[in-house]
Amino acid sequence: MIELHKLSHEREPFHLNPDLIERVDASPDCHVTLTTGTRIAVCESVPEVVGKVRTWRVDVLAEAMRMAR
Repeated sequence: MIELHKLSHEREPFHLNPDLIERVDASPDCHVTLTTGTRIAVCESVPEVVGKVRTWRVDVLAEAMRMAR
């Protein structure tokens, strides 16, 4: 899971399964669209969301490689 923050005056944190992300758009705020059709406005920028997803996937693959040994 990755931690993001809903775009609101309180920057409400939430955790999201990156496998549910269909796309990330900046228009002008960053919106994450899920495979379910839900669209969430987040405080993070598109590069930040992409970086968090990339880091999460690297961690998952590294753990799988470690367990396979």
